[in-house]
Amino acid sequence: MSDDPVLSFRTGRELLEATRPFTAESRIRSWWYVGSTLTALVTVLALTTCWLWWPLRCALSILGGLLIVRAFILFHDFLHGALLRKSPFAKGLFYVFGMIVLTPPRHWRRSHNFHHAHVGKPITPEAGKFSLLTSNVGSFGLMTIEMWESSSNWQRWHYRISRHFLTLAFAYITVFLGSLCIAPLWNHPRKNWEGVLAILTHGGIIAALWSYGGFATAFFAFLLPFAIAAASGAYLFAAQHNFEGLRILEHDDWNYYRGSLESSSYLKLGPIMSWFTANIGYHHVHHLNSLIPFYRLPEAMAAIPELQQPTITSLRPPDVLSCLRLHLWDPQTQRLVTYREAKDMSQPMKSELSRPASAVVPKPLGRSIPQQPAGRH
Repeated sequence: MSDDPVLSFRTGRELLEATRPFTAESRIRSWWYVGSTLTALVTVLALTTCWLWWPLRCALSILGGLLIVRAFILFHDFLHGALLRKSPFAKGLFYVFGMIVLTPPRHWRRSHNFHHAHVGKPITPEAGKFSLLTSNVGSFGLMTIEMWESSSNWQRWHYRISRHFLTLAFAYITVFLGSLCIAPLWNHPRKNWEGVLAILTHGGIIAALWSYGGFATAFFAFLLPFAIAAASGAYLFAAQHNFEGLRILEHDDWNYYRGSLESSSYLKLGPIMSWFTANIGYHHVHHLNSLIPFYRLPEAMAAIPELQQPTITSLRPPDVLSCLRLHLWDPQTQRLVTYREAKDMSQPMKSELSRPASAVVPKPLGRSIPQQPAGRH
């Protein structure tokens, strides 16, 4: 047995081979899940346009937001090739969905596949915009304590904002509109022209609903559900790559298999939330083989012993708070730490460096030799 607890029975390639049987999908099941989810979503959002008591409309909006989360994960699975592969109708259906939810499929596929290929992979300081330890392409970048200490105030501010809980809470603007549409369009207009189409499609729906039933209709039927879905999705993504027990391997130790299993969590959820999140909590399994349809992820985990000892997180308040507080990587202790912990750790080092050389009194190496009194030989 290997000393590595994750790859204790098989090598990474053998593990990947063990997951291949679970990539086989049932087209009937896939279409049922896609059709029933989108039908439920349209029905719930349509009900919010009725002149109902506002608390009821709000409850329907929350339900609609959770259904958008599920629909988005099905969209995500399709772009991975895990659902309805090579189906022209599914391609058209999910393309429209991507435009509606401010997620241009081409840019999402590029950035998300990069994330999968580099999860938990250290990068050199020059490779990241702000001397990041792990890439921020398709993910949330990560700094070490040393990188944080050597960063400028502007770089620290940018880093804090990118990982702040308000960035997750307002992911509608910060992640979906900003990072997925405007930023790529600004950087490479020709390559990311779909961002314009997504913004126009999204804005057109809001305008149509507003024109039909006023602001309340646009708010309950679209703005509020999408805001809830965006914040929920952003947090789910963050929680699965920012948790107690995360491992960032050294360059020589990193490989795709270990990065997938040791830098991704198992988000343990109840049956209701597992349904709304389409089993995305089995994230370590999904990262190991993204071709497994969401409904076969639990089956794969149950069948493969090496997948049954992941680092577990949850939606319990302590785990949520932990996720939102951990921001820097400490290579010495091999764990994520808070900004306050990082400050406390760096303080003794600064104190030592700031001490003048004259203040340091070396200890004698051995017994001192008594001096002879003056004048005696």
